[in-house]
Amino acid sequence: MTWLTPLIGGIAAAIAAPTLIILYFLKLRRRDMEISTTLLWRKAIQDLQANAPFQKLRRNILLLLQLIVLAGVCVALAQPELAGSTLNGDRQVILIDRSGSMTSVDESDGKGGKTSRLEAAKKQAITLIESMRDGGLLASDKADSAMIIAFDSQGETLQSTFTSDKELLKRRVQEITPRDGPTLLDEAMRLAKAQSPQRIVEGRGLIAGEPMAIHIFSDGRIPDAAKATPGQDDHVEFHKLGQGDATNVGIVGIRSERSFEDPTRLSVFVSLQNNQPLERTVDVEFLIDGAGKGIKTANLPAASKTGLGLNKAQEAQAAARAREAAEAAGGKAPDAPATDGTSLQPGLSGVVFQIDRSDGAVVQARLRDPGSGDPPSGDVMSIDDSAWLVVPPARKLAVALVQPGGNLFVSSVLSGLPLSKLVELTPAQFQQRAQAGTLAEFDVVILDRWLPDGAKKSPGGEVPANTPGAPPATTTPVVPGSTPTVAGPTPANAPAAPKEADLPPGRYLILGEVPLRISGQSSGIKLVGEAGASSIVDWRRDHPLLRSVNLDGLNVAKSRKIEVLPGSAATALAWTDTGPILVDSVAGDVHAVVVPFDLAESDWPFNVSFVVFMAQATAYLGDEIDGGALRQVQPGSVLTDRLPAGASDASLKLPGGESQTVGVGTDGRVVFGPLKEVGVYELSWKGTAGATDVKISGGAKRFFVSSLLDSQESDVGALDRVELSNKDVLAQSRAPQAARKQIWPWLLLAGMLVLMVEWFVYNKKVHV
Repeated sequence: MTWLTPLIGGIAAAIAAPTLIILYFLKLRRRDMEISTTLLWRKAIQDLQANAPFQKLRRNILLLLQLIVLAGVCVALAQPELAGSTLNGDRQVILIDRSGSMTSVDESDGKGGKTSRLEAAKKQAITLIESMRDGGLLASDKADSAMIIAFDSQGETLQSTFTSDKELLKRRVQEITPRDGPTLLDEAMRLAKAQSPQRIVEGRGLIAGEPMAIHIFSDGRIPDAAKATPGQDDHVEFHKLGQGDATNVGIVGIRSERSFEDPTRLSVFVSLQNNQPLERTVDVEFLIDGAGKGIKTANLPAASKTGLGLNKAQEAQAAARAREAAEAAGGKAPDAPATDGTSLQPGLSGVVFQIDRSDGAVVQARLRDPGSGDPPSGDVMSIDDSAWLVVPPARKLAVALVQPGGNLFVSSVLSGLPLSKLVELTPAQFQQRAQAGTLAEFDVVILDRWLPDGAKKSPGGEVPANTPGAPPATTTPVVPGSTPTVAGPTPANAPAAPKEADLPPGRYLILGEVPLRISGQSSGIKLVGEAGASSIVDWRRDHPLLRSVNLDGLNVAKSRKIEVLPGSAATALAWTDTGPILVDSVAGDVHAVVVPFDLAESDWPFNVSFVVFMAQATAYLGDEIDGGALRQVQPGSVLTDRLPAGASDASLKLPGGESQTVGVGTDGRVVFGPLKEVGVYELSWKGTAGATDVKISGGAKRFFVSSLLDSQESDVGALDRVELSNKDVLAQSRAPQAARKQIWPWLLLAGMLVLMVEWFVYNKKVHV
């Protein structure tokens, strides 16, 4: 039992109880009366005794009843409560995880069935809210207050200020709906800290505001937990939802490729994951535009210590080889780590579908129990049982090559690719086309050892000299199956490009130069200086641009030394011992892949990986869907795209079937999100259709897809701890207990009943 205002109750009792008792010691004062005879002196003496101010306290039922009423009132003033749980501090921050893994159905609903982790978290949060202290009329400052924050890939403040209104807080919790995105905690923690004003503490200086009690309702699958930093004095509690041995098999990757030789030959790769320590078999169904096209069976290895998916025989062989290597080195093989649920790495597998299709399509892969149309048995999460992909129509790319002089390496490789058109331009011709706005006819522009002045303007303001004059017209190498194209000389009266012009809208492969500004803004690349001889030390093998590209053994004699600016849209894809050597940058309407060294200063052109790189770079940049990743949006992210000029009245049809109006900017840009659920999104508008859009009556439509594709989120086994940046928080041993029960209203009610009894007794004595 707790007391909200014990001091007030004690003071009231100390004053009221003695006062009541003293009243019963006192007697009534008599009035003076004149008498006519002394026969009444005896009676007068008795009256004098009776007029004494005090008398002996006698048994009196009225006094007893009044004392009971008074005691009840004084106890009620102290506002006693029966507490089901004790909260730390009087300011509670409730963080509720609503990410994809919280849709897992493995929590008891209390009726013999199962419910989702999110619903169980909401129920526990409401219990926590009900157990908060109420201030009451005489101690409003004693009430507990709370704020509500929901988080998935982003944090959202549902109740932004601390309030003690329990009904309001419970409504905010009930409003939380699941999201299909991944889990991130850092932003939600920063939102919580923002509500706590800073304060000055002697000897410690300026620190965070008043300490808070932070309650995290989650399954513990929080990849960025190590970045989340609560206040040093804050108390953090982790309320675990879900089971540690929950099983799930899901799709964690999907991509497509068209053959270089035959673009109508389409291959779709589907990656699968199994977090159960047992081998599993599932059927993978392949659908195109919603129609089934095939089923393949996939055998998924069990989750293991290494995550390599080895069977028992392979694990035994690997262990034997490890022992032999250790003994040969004169050492001892290390002991195997424990194989508890938290240390197991999911087993990985995959399937490949191949089909002849020249048209674009929306491709779907979904998991089924072997031999049936039902979802995989035993799975607790369903949102990763399906994945979608937008496949563009088969087409050959048009490429422009801009060089201040010939480069046999680049020209010969491009001439061997299955392009629809290859045009060689001089720098002056490129600038003329940029002024005329005719560069849009090319899917990819390759700039070899040359950039427009504005694009390569250095931080110091120096601009390399322009290439004087326009060389004579050049003829492209003949592309098999195409007609040679001739770029005529630049007219003498052609307008010169502005001195500060940078890269116009388009997709670029830049060789031997470093653009510092593209599309009117920073490219995200900083030019540091010159670098000497170096070798490739690492590269992103999983990036679409570098699949099948082996950069081992690549040596560079001389290069520009660059850095990728933090927080920019530039991404380093390969590194030497001196820094990044291959960068992918996106800004505005420009998408550029930058190779900062001259090919002649390396041995790359003599390696077969150069041919593969050039083929994949043109395909990566030229394919606006795969290359720009515009049509694949992960849940929790924002859908952004640009519609053809003149587009209007845009609307987006969501996976659930409902439609929402989408505003179209003056430049054709549309923005919607963050996306809440996986599935297919259909954007339609009035106006012209783009090259990969579907024409409809009076307008066009474009498809976007959203799939979870997150291996960490699909690994649904709940964890027993959350390791924050400055705290290691273990899960609470039990859920929040029953709500606090206020006793003082019942005491007041009982006092009123006793008071009625006292009134009845008093009136009865008077009438008697």
